[in-house]
Amino acid sequence: MDLNGARWRKSSRSSGNGGNCVEVADNLPGVVAVRDSKDPTGPALTFAPTAWRAFVTQVAERG
Repeated sequence: MDLNGARWRKSSRSSGNGGNCVEVADNLPGVVAVRDSKDPTGPALTFAPTAWRAFVTQVAERG
């Protein structure tokens, strides 16, 4: 999948000291991409928007 047009943003739960950082791009049609900010040219996981919302909802409920 071509993620060149992705606008990446850091998770609000990422630490600010260069630690565990997750970036999410949700501006692409039909897909949400997730990557490690320490490896921006590395692999990214992709999810259908409905699957991503379900995941975020579950994490928020347990958080």
